[in-house]
Amino acid sequence: MENVAKPWPALWSLVVGFFMILIDTTIVSVANPRIMEGLNTDINAVIWVTSAYLLAYAVPLLITGRLGDRFGPKNLYLMGLVVFTLASLWCGLSGDVTMLIAARVLQGLGAAMMTPQTMAVITRIFPPDRRGAAMGLWGATAGMAVLVGPILGGVLVDSLGWEWIFFVNVPIGIVAFILVMRFVPKLTTHTHSFDVLGVVLSAVGMFLLVFGIQEGQTYKWGTVTGFVTVWGLIITGLVVLVLFVVWQWLLERRGGEPLLPLGLFKDRNFSLGNTTIMAVGFTVTAFPLPTIFYYQTVRGLTPTQSALLMIPMAVISGALAPFVGKLIDRANPRYFAAFGLLCMAGALFWTAALLGPDTPIWMFLLPSALQGVANAFIWGPVSNATTRNLEPRQAGAGSGVFNTTRQIGAVLGSAAIAALIQSRLSAELPAAPAGAPVGEASMSGVLPEALHAGFSTAMSQSILLPACAILLGAVVALFFGKPKSVQGWGGTSAPAPETAKADLNT
Repeated sequence: MENVAKPWPALWSLVVGFFMILIDTTIVSVANPRIMEGLNTDINAVIWVTSAYLLAYAVPLLITGRLGDRFGPKNLYLMGLVVFTLASLWCGLSGDVTMLIAARVLQGLGAAMMTPQTMAVITRIFPPDRRGAAMGLWGATAGMAVLVGPILGGVLVDSLGWEWIFFVNVPIGIVAFILVMRFVPKLTTHTHSFDVLGVVLSAVGMFLLVFGIQEGQTYKWGTVTGFVTVWGLIITGLVVLVLFVVWQWLLERRGGEPLLPLGLFKDRNFSLGNTTIMAVGFTVTAFPLPTIFYYQTVRGLTPTQSALLMIPMAVISGALAPFVGKLIDRANPRYFAAFGLLCMAGALFWTAALLGPDTPIWMFLLPSALQGVANAFIWGPVSNATTRNLEPRQAGAGSGVFNTTRQIGAVLGSAAIAALIQSRLSAELPAAPAGAPVGEASMSGVLPEALHAGFSTAMSQSILLPACAILLGAVVALFFGKPKSVQGWGGTSAPAPETAKADLNT
């Protein structure tokens, strides 16, 4: 373990900026109508305000995780924080949608530099047997950001204007910079060779795959331009990523240092954890969309009123997560993770059952509360189980992989739920104009009462997709092995060979 006298102030300092960048993945969604109005643009252009950020955020994560190992997580985090904060100021000052999209790309790059460093620092300054509470805080931050984003966005947009969802990042970014400079130590760097071919292959493959999935619905899963098709981009991206994996394997066999150490996946928990977090990313991105459409289009709620229905989820998640974090150091985290994932599945099936035109609005607070319990038991235990067995020099690479799979899950969830909503609306609302974009339908005000039942049914059916995805994640989490002790950490002794063998087989 790195010699850090006060690891908790260091972690809290990093969490401030981490919370800010995660909020920006969701806060813009509630501001889209005002951005369209303020910048005099259309729905397709304004969708790119979010898409550009997510694309620039997801693609470089493997690379920035590795760069943190080489140049120090503190240095890379601070660089990313400066980029993100200045880009936020640029976003708020943008006078047209093209400038706003460009600023959002820069924001995404800053976020990609910061995100892997948070988990890498936790992995390096907290020993494995005392990391649960730290991962609990990290998990609570990730979970709360997903919930707080729409609430904060609604309040800022309704009271100050859409620009303030970006301006608010500037003072937060300055405070975060001062805290990180003061409390986060400069950790030992690990000399890594720079795998140039691996960087190129991973960046190109990720870009093609993420762009194809994320924008498939925009181009109706057909032609993008000329001979370029959505499915052509996705397939090409997969082929390039397969070549990337093959190259990493060859480089490792030759004694080189690949961008992605495939040996990480020899650890059962790391492999299962990445599968689980992909299901989580898919679900937390997918499930809010049909519910928000229902609240605003069928029930006539404002963005702020819709977001306030998430308050039980936010409060309960924030209250429980620290206690769960302390407990997972003493028990196998698979029980906590599986319980949380099952609670989330139950909450989504419950919400789907409630989506009807006449359901009392207060009843949606009940599954929201169950989602809060679920979040408290998901983020910390899953992240702790996934990264606990990593050695310090693998922290950046492991964190980069973990965050990349989470983002890919989010992109898949966003694309899949948009396609499913469109499909179910076409089936349940035959009187609606064929092929009418979901986004435009949602912005046309409250639907005529005659369409409420069909629209509600379509949204209810759509929620079943993320519910099934998170249920699959719960099944995967049941196969987590009991975490083993890791050599090389201060105060943590390695287990005897017999004990280590037993741990791996548990």
